[in-house]
Amino acid sequence: MTIRPLRSALYLPANRASAVEKARRADCDAVILDLEDAVAPEAKVDARAAAVAAVNEGGFGHRILVVRVNALDTEWGPADITALAGCGPDAVLVPKLCHPDEAGIYRQQLGTGPELWAMLETCIAFTQLSAISAKAAAAELTTYVMGTNDLALEMRAKLDTARAPFQPVLAQAVINARAYGLSVLDGVFNDIGDEEGLATQCREGADMGFDGKTLIHPKQLAIANAAFSPSAAEVRTAQSIRDAFAAPENAGKGVIKVGGRMTEILHLREAERTLALHAATQRNPS
Repeated sequence: MTIRPLRSALYLPANRASAVEKARRADCDAVILDLEDAVAPEAKVDARAAAVAAVNEGGFGHRILVVRVNALDTEWGPADITALAGCGPDAVLVPKLCHPDEAGIYRQQLGTGPELWAMLETCIAFTQLSAISAKAAAAELTTYVMGTNDLALEMRAKLDTARAPFQPVLAQAVINARAYGLSVLDGVFNDIGDEEGLATQCREGADMGFDGKTLIHPKQLAIANAAFSPSAAEVRTAQSIRDAFAAPENAGKGVIKVGGRMTEILHLREAERTLALHAATQRNPS
């Protein structure tokens, strides 16, 4: 089983050269060079050039290199897509995807090559999400990213650590991602100094089934990496399940007893995924 860790995805403005350089050594699984929210209108052209230069220069190692563009209906979006089509980051993250055909339009403009990632950050997106997800494969859309700040603004909802108003849409994002074979990342945590709150949200996201979390500061990386990595106990349990099913006396059995618990083939599949994720994170240590 091949697993691509996405425990931590670090946003940074593409036009901050020092931050881009530090990201090449950061303990994250993905780097998102931002051309959208983190860049002022007067700096967007320079930020685009800086993003292209960073992609061409490389040096990000195992980290998935993503560029978040401006939407196609803005004055900067079409030029962002044209520039990135010519330099080839690992993925292009598009903002405010709302309708089923939009990913295909981005793919047509971008051409073959980079994956498409999509922000889920509007109310209308969640009314259309099943249809959007059904067309994801054709557009090579591989990953959803929750945009909880923008969504909170549209919903007029309170975005606190518990995120009670957002539980239904968080679950909807995970369900659609799993149904159509996509990865899905949780939204950012805004209070950089609140490590306990971040840890709480990361644990919640992991428990809900998210692959990882988007982050706004390198100080947040270790907490996210820990939350979305299998614990030592989980690895031991997974290994014992795999070993038990591999034992000759259990050949062909669909249900066996492991550690006093009834264990089915579905538990073996989850154990194999746990071990594959653990192995992947050891190859790319945080």
